[in-house]
Amino acid sequence: MLKFIKGHMASMDGVEIYPIISLLIFFTFFVGLFWWVYTAKKDYIQEVSKLPFDNDTNNTEEQ
Repeated sequence: MLKFIKGHMASMDGVEIYPIISLLIFFTFFVGLFWWVYTAKKDYIQEVSKLPFDNDTNNTEEQ
């Protein structure tokens, strides 16, 4: 099956651009994510890190 896909893709013109585009998208996403984490305010990070342990939520579901 891989030979079929490889042979089919090799016959297409301009198919070599897709791995480059996917690498650029992958790289851009993780550089952007790293930049956001690096520049995030410490107060925001501390507030968000405590959310799973916060018992004072507005839960309207009754048990």
